[in-house]
Amino acid sequence: MDMTDMAQRIAAGERRALAQAITLVESGRADHRVQATALLAVLGQDREALRIGLSGTPGVGKSTFIESFGLMLTGMGLRVAVLAVDPSSARSGGSILGDKTRMDLLSRDPNAFIRPSPSQTHLGGVARRTREAVALCEAAGFDVVLIETVGVGQSETVVAQMSDLFLLLLAPAGGDELQGVKRGIMEMADVIVINKADGDLKATATRTQADYAGALRLMRKRPQDPEGYPCAMTVSALEQRGLPEVWETLEGLSDWRRAHGFWERTRATQARYWFQDAVKTALLAQLERPEARAALAALSDAVAAGEQEPAAAAAAFVRNLREPDA
Repeated sequence: MDMTDMAQRIAAGERRALAQAITLVESGRADHRVQATALLAVLGQDREALRIGLSGTPGVGKSTFIESFGLMLTGMGLRVAVLAVDPSSARSGGSILGDKTRMDLLSRDPNAFIRPSPSQTHLGGVARRTREAVALCEAAGFDVVLIETVGVGQSETVVAQMSDLFLLLLAPAGGDELQGVKRGIMEMADVIVINKADGDLKATATRTQADYAGALRLMRKRPQDPEGYPCAMTVSALEQRGLPEVWETLEGLSDWRRAHGFWERTRATQARYWFQDAVKTALLAQLERPEARAALAALSDAVAAGEQEPAAAAAAFVRNLREPDA
């Protein structure tokens, strides 16, 4: 594969090339990783999209919200990419593709691009290479990239390390949500959206929004937030009500952070985080070498037999890993 040619096709907005490139960066094969690294280097980081991470409890209507929200944005002339991290098949490891089938209208919009990716058991439901897929979508000229994750959990806050804004979607009448949702993910959220504010649930959604607004006021104010943020809002994705207000709120926060230097600072912090993550991944990959696996098995047997202390055996293994000829 000619990476320069593929990079030119992606920069020109060719959807097939973008899909092929995402498949490439998601691959775990060593030769594909080399090609993916070369492709990302050729593309560079000249283009920037607004990255919006979106999470929510199962059944909250994430797909319906994203479709309605995405159609509204494309109607405004914006190009929207959706990276929907699907649960993985236990047999093949592939994506179930449920999100794409539920976004029928958005998937046919010429200004939208939807890519389901298997979570592959990754903590937080964020696929291993989602950050690189985001970079590819930016290079392809998309204005907004929505990163949808599998569900809600403490480990899911990793999505905040690849997004500019984080939106937490919740449903009314879901029990004691203030206890049911992890505090950590609430602290990451920039905007909490109570979906399904329609029909018989409209009044309940309003009460839930008031509960969250009160809870947010008790939390310590973050330096990257202007007055009034984080905030809680109600929408009806089904009836397409409240969506312009959500977009206006997100845009206002984005503009404020850009004007006050928090945007660049956050992007720099995220780049540092992913560099360190890549280093850790590369080090863990060293454990898969045949000689490393053999040494690890031998030391494990020695520890199990009581011949060596776990800490001493671990230190010896790491020392030999650093100095293979010693």
